[in-house]
This record gives sequence, C-alpha cells and structure tokens, in this order.
Amino acid sequence: MLQNTGDLAVLQPNDTLADLPLTPGSVATSLYLHVPFCVHKCGYCDFYSITSQADRQDAWADAIVAELNALLSRVEVAPRTVYVGGGTPTLLEAATWAGLMQRLAERIDLSPLREFSVEANPETVTPGLLATLRSLGVNRLSIGCQSFQPDLLATLERAHDPASVRSAVAMARDAGIANLSLDLIYAVPGQSLDQLDADLDALLDLAPDHLSCYSLIFEPGTALTARRDLGRVRPIDNDLEAAMYRRVIHRLHDAGYEHYEVSNWARPDRACEHNLAYWTGDHWLGLGPSAASHIDGLRWKNAPHLGRYLGSPGDPPIRDVERLAPDAAVGEALMLRLRLRQGVSLDWLDPRVPPGSARRDTIDRYTATGMMAITEHRLRLTDRGLMVADALLGELL
Repeated sequence: MLQNTGDLAVLQPNDTLADLPLTPGSVATSLYLHVPFCVHKCGYCDFYSITSQADRQDAWADAIVAELNALLSRVEVAPRTVYVGGGTPTLLEAATWAGLMQRLAERIDLSPLREFSVEANPETVTPGLLATLRSLGVNRLSIGCQSFQPDLLATLERAHDPASVRSAVAMARDAGIANLSLDLIYAVPGQSLDQLDADLDALLDLAPDHLSCYSLIFEPGTALTARRDLGRVRPIDNDLEAAMYRRVIHRLHDAGYEHYEVSNWARPDRACEHNLAYWTGDHWLGLGPSAASHIDGLRWKNAPHLGRYLGSPGDPPIRDVERLAPDAAVGEALMLRLRLRQGVSLDWLDPRVPPGSARRDTIDRYTATGMMAITEHRLRLTDRGLMVADALLGELL
C-alpha cells in the first residue's frame, strides 16, 4: 500500500493502480495512450516497445478500457487533448482503432477535444487507415522522419526510406488530416552540416505545420549506446553538434516557423497543445504499459511490461510514484517553463523564487553572463542559453 511520508508518496512492493492516493475531485484535461507495438526496435529508442504482435492488439485495447473504467470513479477525465504515442500507433488495425474509440467515447466526453494527435511511422500508414483515423476525430499526425539520408537512417536503424515520408504526408492530407508534425534527428554519427541542410530542405519542401528537431541522445541501455561503447559508432564533435543546432534555428526561423520550445517549432497557432500541458504542469492521465500520469501533483508510471499490463486489467502494476515537496515542485515547474521560448512572467517567478533565494542567485548569475535575460517582464533563455539548456536548467531543480 502506498504510504504518504511528508510530501512524498512512497511506493511499496507490489503496489498497483488501486493503491494510488488520488485526491477526490481530481480532473485530467489531457489524455495519453501508449501503444507498445513496433515493427522493429530502433537502436537509439528508449521508449517502451515490443515487436509487433497483432494477436495482442485487441487485448491491449480491452486493457486500456479497463484501466480507464477503474480510474473514472476517482478522476474526472475531461480531455482537451488526446495524444496516442508509442511504439507505432499506426500499426493498430483500423477495426481496433474504431472499437477502442467507440468505447472511450461511451465513457468520456470527447466533443470538447481541440487536438487529437497520433504518432505515425511513414512505412505503416495507408489511405484506409488514415481515413479511419480522420473519421474518429484525429486532426493531427506526428510523422517520424528522423532523416532523409539513407545512410543516416541505417545508422538509426529506421525501417523506412525517404520516399515513404513524402507518401505518408500526401496520404494524410488527402485524408483530411491537415495539421502535420514532422520529427527530425540531427547529430547522428557520421552526419555533416551539408547532410543536415539537405534534411532541412526536404522537411521544408513538405511544408508541415510543426517540426520537432532533436539532437541524438545516447540513452542508457539502447543498442546504439552499446555500439558506441564497443567503438562501432562515434558520436559527433560537440562543436559540430552546437553548429547543427544553430543551423536548425536559423533555417526554420527564416522559413517562418516560431521557435516556441527548445526542440520544437510551429506555424502560428500550431504549437502542440498536448505537449504544452506537460511543460506548463497541467494534469494528464496516461493509459497503457509505461504510460505516465500527473494529477494534482501526484505522478506515477505504469510498469513497462505488456504481459503484466494485460494480466492485471484495470489494476496494472505501477512504479515511480511521487508527490514532490513544494520547493522541489517549484524547481521542476521553473525548469519546464523555461524550456518554452516565452519563458516565465515575473509575476509567476517573484513569489515562488524570491530575491535572495538560492535559485534566484543562480538566475541572477546566468542573467549576468548572458545565458538568461529579462525582457517585457519575463525571464527567458537567450540564444546562448539555448546551447546549454539542459545543463543550465538542471541547476534550477
């Protein structure tokens, strides 16, 4: 049974969803569904996924509904955004999608949805599947391009070819899904600035509404990290990686995209509302194996194991349960909000991080060195600060 110790909810052995100390009357305004199925486990990916098991799709959907049913007596689910990630959500059969969404709509009101996003791998989309998704209310597709260079795709162990990205974009638009986001990974071993420019040219030719551009991270436990440790791949130089980030920033700015978060750009009014809920500390409910949730300051994550998830329908095992102490919650909120280019208002900052506090001293130091700036009564990262955002923001926790 979960025990509250001060401001921390302590996880006990064998705790499950039923043990969570949820606050009565809690409301989740965003909903995340995790689809664990993939065609292939890419070498750099540390998200929970397993190779495709079509015979378990319907059981997964049943367990999603059971988990929601179990929570509805304790949490009001009134989503403004829904995001389906993975894994590869576009591996689900159209009939599985239709049945799942019908059952969700019978239990929660989806009519106020402003944004319904689905992640897609380009080689897995078809006109029929996209037509089904559109009929179910999906209005945003996030397509994993990662690169348009065959050699870099091979390094990343991606299963698609560049032509399939263009085909997927055309099919999505033909299906009436107009709000498209494309993902790019840069700083791939062996990549040059010329190759990055070619990738940016290809992305901009497709004229998406949103772009996520991430520097490759060698995550612990991934196949790519193991290859690095064995000397089979070599990370690119830090200076080249910084030059690549600057190139992305300048190219996308010149193309008319707003740089609204450290790694995200959008056309006007096309920022990802669901991800903004994460960065601004809103309340979201995650369903599915490995899905994370945050409700009224309480956070938890379902165990990343499909078999255990299916074996305990409605009451999956959980992990990483915590309720941050007030000071730690302020540090995390500040760190996340400063990832947004708009930064934080001084009206928000001053009562939470007053002059003379240790965090304010850190902010003053970085403001003095040009890593942060106060403009229009808001604290923001500068362009220099963006180059070292993760390390800098980590000091504010």
